[in-house]
Amino acid sequence: MTHFGILCLGGTGHLNTLLPLGYELQRRGHQVTVLSDARAEAKAREAGLGFEAIAYTGVDPKRAELTGLQALWRGISFFKIRVATSLREAPRAIRKAGIEALLIDMSAFEGGTIAEHLNLPFITICSALVLYQDSYVPPALTDWTFNPRWWARLRNQITYGLLLLISRPVISVIARYRKLWNLPAYSSYNDCFSKLAIISQHVPELEYPYRKLPSYFYFTGPFHNSTGRPRTDFPFEKLSNLRLIYISLGTSRNQIKHLFQAIAEACVDLEAQVVISLGGGLEPEALPKLPGNPIVVKYAPQLKLLERASLCVTHAGLNTTLEALSNAVPLVAIPLADDQLGVAARLAWVGVGEFLPLSSANVVRLRQVIRRVLMNESYRRNAVRLQRAIRHAGGVQYAADVIENKVESCRTEQQVQSITSL
Repeated sequence: MTHFGILCLGGTGHLNTLLPLGYELQRRGHQVTVLSDARAEAKAREAGLGFEAIAYTGVDPKRAELTGLQALWRGISFFKIRVATSLREAPRAIRKAGIEALLIDMSAFEGGTIAEHLNLPFITICSALVLYQDSYVPPALTDWTFNPRWWARLRNQITYGLLLLISRPVISVIARYRKLWNLPAYSSYNDCFSKLAIISQHVPELEYPYRKLPSYFYFTGPFHNSTGRPRTDFPFEKLSNLRLIYISLGTSRNQIKHLFQAIAEACVDLEAQVVISLGGGLEPEALPKLPGNPIVVKYAPQLKLLERASLCVTHAGLNTTLEALSNAVPLVAIPLADDQLGVAARLAWVGVGEFLPLSSANVVRLRQVIRRVLMNESYRRNAVRLQRAIRHAGGVQYAADVIENKVESCRTEQQVQSITSL
């Protein structure tokens, strides 16, 4: 059996992906230790996994309020600190725990360097939208649709270059440690990901056509279940027989009070019951009395509510998106930052929902879009098609199979090399 380390960011979106995967590996007899910031400890322990705290740099008090480019700029400055702390602290924690292989969150760009430094096999896990760069596909931080024409590919390449330039503060920290540890410099952005396996909880049916994904890339479908999620009280007795509209803007950028109010007002007169989850960013009492008398809670049992929902209004976080589609629930996406833009564009591309930019999310436009998705059966049919694809993708069991097979083959290859060198 193998002692796996999960090196990941401490946000809910990352943990809700990686903790179920760790739990599945532990169920198969492996030992699993989560390496993340201190915010993740309670959830990791709740999932029955080991934990080592690294890279805690505090919580950005402005994060929940920022969107778009402001969020990107501020995020990079905080990310630089997190990456430097991880590079400094993670190797010691990994050695102390006796970890033998690493599962690295794709957003933990420093992880591959740490694994190489320690000479450990590692596998990249995508907890967000796939960040692997391909000139045929628009960057995940944009809301551009897929276009195979030469000018679109050129646009994509230029934008990838600009994003690398903007990310220079983070890249320079990783480059400095690679030099310190006598590791070869990265020649491209994709070099920081595993060459053993890249696993995405995405499904190809919700993705633009890729042309250059490596042979060791695996779409396994989502891992989500209740593992590591806190038990949440909810007034289920208040739910009626009306259609349910579930509203969630995630757990990181969720203090935009006027947006909750606009969505609630847009749902009035739709003959539907509305549930709003504030994702911990606000107390229900912080909002004014909302039109239509929706059920408003600080946290909601999202998986259970999506089983009953007819529509999900979301920030287009990948976890919420896949959880909705697993239940054949169409979506209205209002992306706020990061890869949410790319997820929202893909929802519209495959016809499972509509994408409304934050700048256009007034009551009139929201009412039009919500009504169209709720009333037009084509969105539901496409959501059923995606649900079917997700069910056949394999999920956490398939992902665990890939991990076990790849790590075992790596060990066998190392043993052969060791014998031949004698």
